[in-house]
Amino acid sequence: MEPAGFLSAHPFHENVMAADLYKPSPPVVASPKAEQPKASEPVRIISDPVSGRTYSKGRLLGKGGFARCYEVTDLSSNKTYAVKVIPHSRVAKPHQREKIINEIELHRELHHKHIVKFSHHFEDSENIYIFLEHCSRKSLAHIWKSRHTLLEPEVRYYLRQIISALKYLHLKGILHRDLKLGNFFVNENMELKVGDFGLAARQEPADQRKKTICGTPNYLAPEVLLRQGHGPESDVWSLGCVMYTLLCGNPPFETSDLKETYRCIKHVTYTLPAFLSVPAKNLLMGILKRNPQERFTLEEILDHDFFTKGYTPDKLPPSSCVMVPELNPPNPAKSLFVKVTKTLFGKRKSKVKKAPSEERDDISKLVTGLVKTSICRQISHKTVEGNEATPVSGQSPSSSPADTVAEEGSQKSISRSIRGTMASSCEVFEDCVTAAGVIESAIGLLKNCLSVMPPAERNPASLACHEHFVWVSKWVDYSNKYGFGYQLSDRSIGVLFNDGTHMTLSANWKKVRYNLTNSKHFSFLASAVPEQLQGQMSVLQYFASYMEQHLMKGGDLPSIDETGQVPLLLLQWVKTNQALLMLFSNGTLQVNFYNDHTKVIFSKPDHSCLLTYINRDRNSYTYKLSSIAEFGCSAELQRRLKYILRLLQQRTDA
Repeated sequence: MEPAGFLSAHPFHENVMAADLYKPSPPVVASPKAEQPKASEPVRIISDPVSGRTYSKGRLLGKGGFARCYEVTDLSSNKTYAVKVIPHSRVAKPHQREKIINEIELHRELHHKHIVKFSHHFEDSENIYIFLEHCSRKSLAHIWKSRHTLLEPEVRYYLRQIISALKYLHLKGILHRDLKLGNFFVNENMELKVGDFGLAARQEPADQRKKTICGTPNYLAPEVLLRQGHGPESDVWSLGCVMYTLLCGNPPFETSDLKETYRCIKHVTYTLPAFLSVPAKNLLMGILKRNPQERFTLEEILDHDFFTKGYTPDKLPPSSCVMVPELNPPNPAKSLFVKVTKTLFGKRKSKVKKAPSEERDDISKLVTGLVKTSICRQISHKTVEGNEATPVSGQSPSSSPADTVAEEGSQKSISRSIRGTMASSCEVFEDCVTAAGVIESAIGLLKNCLSVMPPAERNPASLACHEHFVWVSKWVDYSNKYGFGYQLSDRSIGVLFNDGTHMTLSANWKKVRYNLTNSKHFSFLASAVPEQLQGQMSVLQYFASYMEQHLMKGGDLPSIDETGQVPLLLLQWVKTNQALLMLFSNGTLQVNFYNDHTKVIFSKPDHSCLLTYINRDRNSYTYKLSSIAEFGCSAELQRRLKYILRLLQQRTDA
């Protein structure tokens, strides 16, 4: 976690995966300070005593060591600003006030597309007010809090803008000295703005530099800790730490102990995750050099393969603040990879003649090789972490079978091939369950419940004991390339691929079930997966490892052992801007709501429908649906049930 620095204009992160492991450290200052008195709350209406203009103070945007930042509206023009409010009591000493004056004088001279615009300032008897450009999408810290990791194209998009601002600052002889996620703000148009110049200073010759240690611990350069002073190279170091954090999910030198963090920084001790691309690793190694003179310059960073050979989008969608965007790089070099990937994970029905068997064999081998060398390396930094992975935008793989199911002839070919080459080690099963049947049953149950239930202020008593059921405890959406992966509460893993096929790995990782369609599947040992399925098996295994290592269980329901039972088949998943719906072959229906991470699960373990509600605190409560129909439920749960009913009805109308 990154702590708030001097005058930091963003709140501490409050609810990130593994929040208990990453506690914010205090900001680093030049010397210990006595405890400051609490800041007085500014009045709701702010008046400029000189101009007479009045402003309405709105919500708190963030707070730091000396200031609070509020959303403030000019009552005459209705223009909105982000305003730093600094109580005089916090800057009573001459050197403290000098810092504020320095920040104002330095910032007001800056005029650049990617730097937060300084508007004006004034003070009254209580506070100093600094009016700044308001960035409605908050900061990269907020995006990181929601996403935890970003795709490489997204990181390039943001870094290019940061570097543009840094080149401008360094050309003017100004060092920022506190580059971190919370000081990169994002406006309505998804443009990045560098802000918070509370620690900024004018560049001095090396022999005249101040030796003050200031900034944020996780982003401090070795030379700063060694009291050699800040230079442009120190900002470059911090930029490298920002890049690492966005790609990997945590700062490179972060530990639970501040002294250990400083030791790691001084000795440049950090690890590069295996999932990073080679250009990303090389660029980070070129930036995070102990000797400032050996570090890449800003120009060298932009000329590196990470930027020159990687796709950078012209603009990111606002949805990327909370979920993985679907990016379509216009890169002809990837056409072969796309072609062979579609052969294995086909998205649309082919209208050309079937290739000769020899050609299909060559493509199969090529796909297998590409999967083993490329796919798994790409997945981990293109999915998101948290208690669940956030959904990407794009078509649900099962929402339109005509568009998502591969050519029937190709599936028959795979079926014949598996039967022919693996007859001695696999079992073939026939079964038939449909999503339409699950939806129709759920609609009937919900309609009946909502139509007869009486008004109620609270939910009925939760069942103290009931038969446990299987539910989705973790999930990862990577459907913009391969498919949707999930972990069940019995610890088995499944992936519904974009071509409509489905693969399940048992909890002990020893048995695999592969479904060509809803009515036909093969079962074999994990050690005897047919060659034709090695590509999908590689993706499945990577999803399994990723969810096990990085994602947190989505509720307090107990894990259960279903070893030996027939694996559940994910029939369909549907996402809206509010929730994710998952339908399973045993009639289980689960809906996860994004904003508050609440979940509603319908299950029929004993043929009498149970409803389980997991609230925002991850506590679970299970009721008989008949009890809710008889006694009613809270408004909170009723809203969710009505939403689920509308969603299911829309599926039947589609």
